[in-house]
Formats: sequence, structure tokens, C-alpha cells
Amino acid sequence: MSRVWGKILVDLRNPLFRQGYALMANTVITGVLGMGYWLLAAHYYTPEEFGRGQAVITAMRLFASLTALGFVGALARYLPVAGRRTPELILRGYGLAAATGGVAAIGFLLTLPLWGETYSVLAGFGPGLFFLASVVVWAVFTLQDVVLTGLRRATFVPLNNLIFGVVKMGLLVALAGALPEGGIFVSWVIPTALALIPVNWLIFGVVVPRHVREADGAAQPPRLREVGRFLAGDFPGTLSILAIVYLVPVVIATQVGEATFGRFSMAFTLASMIELLAMNMAVSLTVEGSLDRAKLATNARNALRRAFLIVIPIITVAIVGGPLILTVFGSEFADEGSTLLRLMALAVLPRVLIEVYLSALRAQSRPRALATVQVGLAALVLASIAALFPFVGVDAVGYGLLFSELLMAFLIFGNLRKILKYDETGKPTVTQGSSGAA
Repeated sequence: MSRVWGKILVDLRNPLFRQGYALMANTVITGVLGMGYWLLAAHYYTPEEFGRGQAVITAMRLFASLTALGFVGALARYLPVAGRRTPELILRGYGLAAATGGVAAIGFLLTLPLWGETYSVLAGFGPGLFFLASVVVWAVFTLQDVVLTGLRRATFVPLNNLIFGVVKMGLLVALAGALPEGGIFVSWVIPTALALIPVNWLIFGVVVPRHVREADGAAQPPRLREVGRFLAGDFPGTLSILAIVYLVPVVIATQVGEATFGRFSMAFTLASMIELLAMNMAVSLTVEGSLDRAKLATNARNALRRAFLIVIPIITVAIVGGPLILTVFGSEFADEGSTLLRLMALAVLPRVLIEVYLSALRAQSRPRALATVQVGLAALVLASIAALFPFVGVDAVGYGLLFSELLMAFLIFGNLRKILKYDETGKPTVTQGSSGAA
């Protein structure tokens, strides 16, 4: 045990691992508190209210993320080297994400009858306005974590989400009797809005000024045109991946009943948490690769090894104990969600390879290759789900993800090997030192 602890302490001196571990800790905290939140929701709310709350939250996250997730790669790539333009880059990201999400939400509300009975709870001026405000709030909330990561302060992220998760659970219980139909959604949004105030004070009042002071005065901050060219390639690909993460559940909600969607959504959410672990180290790789391109190959190898080391035991637990995990929410959850959870967990293995490859491409500012891989993956996933849904129902999501990510990992493997093997000069690299060894 002492040997493992000593290894962790050595790793924490390496910014790549420190940032990656902080983001992974955040995912674990979010996952545990999220599981507790939905356990409380299943206890205090009816299956229909549970499913409706899941569906509305999923729709909010879809529209809030339309542009917000598109900026994740750009902020991770350029914030580390933005220098005096750091505040401008953050505020532009916030503004564009909120504006785009707001416009999309208005379009959704104006066409509400087309989206099925599940979303009828949003009909009316008051509920619609609250939903619109929640989309704007969540867009900014989504970018806060990546801003802190891009500024190499990811260690603040778990604390922020720990407080957010605890407050959210308390409010969920408090609203169960007073607001049964909308209590789940309201308890999710109010703590999110409150969290914006202290976190952004920390960002703009403490972290950004320190980052600007520490920046290399001789370095030239990225021009907006350069960032725009990167976004032109990265954003279409990110938007395609967004269709997998958020649009697929929204479409599933229009095809099945509220109670069935609630059971599908729990399995989907738990499996997505495992996938996030694979992405955490990859985001850290983008940040460190942007700061030091010469170490990209070494950092990519280390990120890959650490990601597999952490996710393989978790995937094993999900595959072996999936039914038992879901039984905590009720036997119906295990009956309808076990296969989906196992398939999605297994799909994380090829996803690790894909995410490390995408992060290396971002560090190298190769937006065209980024778009090709992401758009291709999304097309494979969506086509697979559409083809399989009539035959296997919601499990089509798991089968589609597993098939598509295995195929994409196979297609990009040759290029990934080149990144792992050679540094920026085209020479083979050798990992040196304890902090670089995996």
C-alpha cells in the first residue's frame, strides 16, 4: 500500500497526472453523488416524475452544450498559452455558448408539441422561461471546469462539484412534497446557478491574474483568427459527438414511455461516467501538449497507460456486477438496463484510444483530422442505433457504441502509434525519469 501511495505522490508532481487525477476524482465524486441523487429521486418521486425529470434535464444539457462542448477543445488548447488574452478568450466562450444554447432552447420551446408528451411539462410562459434560463446557466457551468483545467487549476474542480452535488440532493428532498412534477429539474438548476458566482470569482479574481503574471512575456498570445480556424475544424466534430451524448437520449425519450426512459437513462448515465474517466486524462494531455509539444509522445503514452490502468478494473466491475448495481434503484432497472450498461462499459476500452488520439490532434492543432474522426464516429454510432433499435430497443445504443468505437479505434490505430512513438522532430522517444514512467 505504501508503495502505491508513494507512486501516487510521485505522479502528483507531474502536471499531466495531477490534472488528470483531479478530473478523475471529480468524475468519481460526481458519479457517487449523482447515484445518491437519483436514488433519492426514485424514492421520493413516482416513476413517471423520475423519467420526466431525467428527460427535461437531458434536453437542457443538450441545448446548453451545443456550443459549450465545442469550446472545450479550443479552451484546453489555447488557454495555457493565451497570456494577456486569457480573460477575453474565456468571456467570448461563455457568451457564445450561452447565446447559441439560448437560441436552440427557444426553437425547442416553440416546437414543443413535436417532442412528445414527456416534454409537455415545459408548456407555458413560466416553465418555458425557467427552462431557457437553465440552458444559459448550464452553458456557462459546463465551461467552468475546462477553464480551470486549461489554466492548470483542475484541483479546484472536484471541490466545486462536491458542494454542488450535496446542495442538489438536499434541495431534491425538500421539493418532493411541494413541487412533485418539477422538483427534480428545479433542484438541479438552482444549485447550478448559485455555483456560478463563487467559481467565476475564483477564476477572474484569482486564477486568471496569476496565470497572466506567470505567462511568458516573450510568447505571442494566439490571435482570434487562429482560434477561429481551430474551431472551424474542431466544432463540427464536437457537435457530432454531442449527438451521441445528448441527442440520442432525447430521441429515445420521444420513442418510449417516461418510466422506461428513466430506467434507460440510469444505465446510460452510469456508463457515461466510466467514459468520462477515459476522457479526463485526455483533456489533461491537450493542456500539457499545448505547453510543450516536444513531450507530446511521452505524455500521450503516459496518459494512455494511466487511463487503461484506472478504467479496466471499473469496466470489469460494471460488466460483472451491472445487474446488482442497478438493482439498488429497483429490480426493473436491472431487468431493462443491465445489457446496456455492460455494452457501454465495454465500449470504453476502444474509446480510451480514440480520446488520446483526439487530444494529441488538438495539441498539434490539426482540426481537419479532428473533424474527420469525430464526424465519422458519430455517423457510425447514429446509423448503428437507427438500424438496431427496431430489433433490440434501447440496447441498440450499447451495441451501436461498441461496434462503432471498435471500428474507429482500428482505423486510427496506425496514426496513433506514430504519435506515441515519435516526438515533434520525428525521432523516436524514450520515457525517462520516474515522473515520466508509467
